[in-house]
Amino acid sequence: MTVPPRGVPLSALDVSRLYWHDACHKESAVEILQTPEERFERLADYPFAPHYQSVTDADGTALRIHYLDEGPRDAAPVLLLHGEPSWSYLYRKFVPPLTAAGHRVIAPDLIGFGKSDKPAARADYTYERHVAWMSDWLTALDLQGITLFCQDWGGLIGLRLVAAFPDRFARLVVANTGLPVGSGSSAGFDAWLAFSQNVPLFPVGAIVNGGTTRELSADEIAAYDAPFPDERYKEGARQFPTLVPITPEHASVAENRAAWTVLERFDKPVLTAFSDKDAVTAGGEKIFIERIPGARGQPHTIITGGGHFLQEDAPEQLSTLIDSFIRSTGAPA
Repeated sequence: MTVPPRGVPLSALDVSRLYWHDACHKESAVEILQTPEERFERLADYPFAPHYQSVTDADGTALRIHYLDEGPRDAAPVLLLHGEPSWSYLYRKFVPPLTAAGHRVIAPDLIGFGKSDKPAARADYTYERHVAWMSDWLTALDLQGITLFCQDWGGLIGLRLVAAFPDRFARLVVANTGLPVGSGSSAGFDAWLAFSQNVPLFPVGAIVNGGTTRELSADEIAAYDAPFPDERYKEGARQFPTLVPITPEHASVAENRAAWTVLERFDKPVLTAFSDKDAVTAGGEKIFIERIPGARGQPHTIITGGGHFLQEDAPEQLSTLIDSFIRSTGAPA
């Protein structure tokens, strides 16, 4: 990418790509792990056909991103972005009611998760690379008129996509997430960070179960473990907590600040739907309501009895909320 002359402003995506290229230029290609397909056979409530889109890493390595694509292809897409350490299985109970209501539902697996490719080295995972990978995926599919639902890292990445491509998004539903700029963290996040970096074996299914208020079944826990045959496959999951820019010294603080300048001009409808039993993001809805113009006057809600992974605790309520929000705010632009 050619750097513009001094004094020419960079977009949020340009900044992302510059940092991504500088940080990721290597002499050798990224080593990629792919979870064997048999790990995903006979998952509970997950009958969806797989779709794959390749994106190209800065060193030329091709990476496969898996995604669900259900419902009428001519309908405006509802984009469901998961976080850490889950995958599109998190949205299995959103797909039937949303497609039945006439929506096209798209739910990708971030690189390092689900059926998507998994770089083998922790150093291969950076915030800016995730943004660039998903930017390339989004533009390859040429999605327009998007309703975004994002949670956890689905928000940290998804809101950066909104800032990079605001014209592609019709409305946002923001849940249990944030877009931090180095100003600190919560006690809940600090505990999670310490646990994630020190536990000898990273228990993905148990982590998701611990982040819900209901008890997941053994089959559901196994489905969250399915993408990770052994610890080698979990480097992205291990690395994600360290990438959250909670201090001024963290990478991506500048890029997130630039993204906020775009979001502070985003006047399309924005709804927050945080839960009441998440120690990590409690109260996080306030910054979105205060700073994003499109959030003003919207029927913001708190999901009662929802944990961090509120998609598991209140899928019917959230699916209805998404459909109602789309209908109440009109057809996508």
